[in-house]
Amino acid sequence: MNEENIIPKNDRKEIFGWMMYDWANSAFFTTVIGVLVGPYLLSLAQKAVGEDGVVFDLYFFNVTAKGLFSFCTAVSTISMVIFLPILGAIADYTHLKKRLMAIFCYIGVIAGCALFLITESYLWCSLLIIISNMAFAAANVFYNAFLIDITTEDKRDKISSYGYGLGYIGGVVMLIINILTIQNADSLGISTGLAARISFLAASLWWGIFGAISFYLLKTRQAEKDVPKEKHIITIGFSELWQTLKELRRLRYTMLFLVAYLFYNDGIQTVILQSSIFMSYEIYTSKGLPVDNSFLLVIFLIAQISAFIGALGFERIARFIGTKQTIILSLIIWCTIVIYAYAFFQTKTQAYFIGGFIGMVLGSAQALSRSLYSQMIPVGRESSFFGLYEISEKGTSWMGQLLFTIIVGATGSFRQAILGLIVFFLVGSIILLFTDTSRAIHEAGNLTPEEAGKLNG
Repeated sequence: MNEENIIPKNDRKEIFGWMMYDWANSAFFTTVIGVLVGPYLLSLAQKAVGEDGVVFDLYFFNVTAKGLFSFCTAVSTISMVIFLPILGAIADYTHLKKRLMAIFCYIGVIAGCALFLITESYLWCSLLIIISNMAFAAANVFYNAFLIDITTEDKRDKISSYGYGLGYIGGVVMLIINILTIQNADSLGISTGLAARISFLAASLWWGIFGAISFYLLKTRQAEKDVPKEKHIITIGFSELWQTLKELRRLRYTMLFLVAYLFYNDGIQTVILQSSIFMSYEIYTSKGLPVDNSFLLVIFLIAQISAFIGALGFERIARFIGTKQTIILSLIIWCTIVIYAYAFFQTKTQAYFIGGFIGMVLGSAQALSRSLYSQMIPVGRESSFFGLYEISEKGTSWMGQLLFTIIVGATGSFRQAILGLIVFFLVGSIILLFTDTSRAIHEAGNLTPEEAGKLNG
């Protein structure tokens, strides 16, 4: 790459544009994937096959109405295990990073908007959930990779945390709009089901409209390397995936961190995706009461506000005790949340407290993990490595979703399934504890934040 083609880092306008994408897509993820569509799909499936009816008999286990949503998210993720790293590899060899990010963004937006049309078919609803989840994750591969393009190492924890923080605020704004819509459904002359579908539509349009600001402000960069003459851009994706996996064997501690993240974030995402179904079932459905969607939205509103506080607050804690130690601290709190939900959860008041603690450690674990991982990636391989990272990012957990589906199918208990997720936090914490993150950064040819801070004055 020529010197004159290098775009300076730490440009405030571009950083703002990058953070705006979290503001855009978090509203969709929080409202649609995190809160409303799970209970909505559950109601459609139970209406068709009964409360514990079997939707799919997969020989080794059954997918029941209760486990259908977790099965959908697991299917979408398994489909992306190879797909996302190949996309990232293609982006590393081209200047198409921003364009690919936009394409998948708007595929997700269209699928999300189409959920508004679903009133009876749980199969169509399941298909649209899978498509929107896949597109959401694919766009995030390129979004996360841009963090390396636009910031120096010493700014990553701060910018990553601020990005997540802005996303949580965006989620709060959309949640308030949806709460008001659902709570005032009768006065608006609509059913609560229609109000939920309007919320799907509003959150999807929010994602698309504010995402356009990001695509306007983010700058297109030339690739660090060219496609060899004897290879095609598609085939280079497969070969680059193989090279990335081989390089991970050399970057032993980067690989250890990735494995740790795969476990603990899989647990985090499964808790987030299943908490609305778990709470609505334990407080309402199991007692024969109609589900109050506005209550679920209030829980996630509390979680979003506390996640904003956690993302910024734990970033400051990381300055004193270190990023890795701060992540481990948040995982200990996650274990406590899971145990409490299994053993003690009964009331709405407890749900409010659980939502607050979930949000507090959600922001810290995700923001700090992203910035720490970005420092362990070799230059020019950002999208390829983030393709692997995205396998267990927002909305793309699969081990936890499958375990949750299997436990619910076998026991009929959401509590047993929630408790089973503790294994992901424990395994992830142990692996992270033995990961030398400073050595991982140096082996990738990068500077630690402290070294970069001194270099940049």
